[in-house]
Amino acid sequence: MSNDLTDKTAFITGAAHGQGRATALALAREGVNIIAFDIAETLQYPGYKLGTPKDLESLAKECSSLGVRCLPFAGDVRKDDDIVKAVDRAVQEFGKIDILFNNAGICAYGLAHELTENEWDVMLDINLKGAWMVARRIIPLMIKQRGGVIINNSSVAGLRGMNRLSHYAASKWGLTGLTKSWAIELAPHNIRVISIHPTGVNTPMNDGLAELEGLTPKEIGEKSAGNLINVPWVEPEDVANAVVFLASGKSRFVTGSQFVLDAGLLSK
Repeated sequence: MSNDLTDKTAFITGAAHGQGRATALALAREGVNIIAFDIAETLQYPGYKLGTPKDLESLAKECSSLGVRCLPFAGDVRKDDDIVKAVDRAVQEFGKIDILFNNAGICAYGLAHELTENEWDVMLDINLKGAWMVARRIIPLMIKQRGGVIINNSSVAGLRGMNRLSHYAASKWGLTGLTKSWAIELAPHNIRVISIHPTGVNTPMNDGLAELEGLTPKEIGEKSAGNLINVPWVEPEDVANAVVFLASGKSRFVTGSQFVLDAGLLSK
């Protein structure tokens, strides 16, 4: 898309599969080196399968075949020690981090008054606090570099309420607020901050949610979306293309804004 991304470095959370993996590969095709950070294990909540160490390893090999370097790192966005180790390794190997894609996240259904405290905490800790945990270790590097781009993967649920997804929506609205606040704080340092808001995305998360709900993945997509364009979901590559554009110089004056990729959902 733009050769101004060549030789830059991107730190991607939730990179092992789904939107994170597609974005890592899309950026790699533009000549970007990748730090692929993922918990690479299944959590008790929400209980469906997440990425695996093998997924991280195969991603690194795919990136290498595209002519860039990829450092796979198994870590938890809720654990500062994991984040610091990954960031330090990135600086040792690449000397900088130009792009942060805060993508790690989970989703699960539940009526607000029936959620357990643990379910609420896990959702908010991964989706919202985790983004802050990672960014606070990378922002000082970007300030020192006098530039960078932070892209927070929110959701249409970060712009509207959604049935049986109150804890998920709260976490995604939080990312929208973080984006706007960071954009104000970091503009003097030539750091842009944007949130993206996809409708349902065709990822392994849909498979997991479908299993929990007793539905097919397509039914989950249709139930969660209700898009104006008659599709149950968008593809991970659609999200990846948006991230590549927003990370590039082609969007050099875009900051503090919400990039909506909703197939028309919010227009209804």
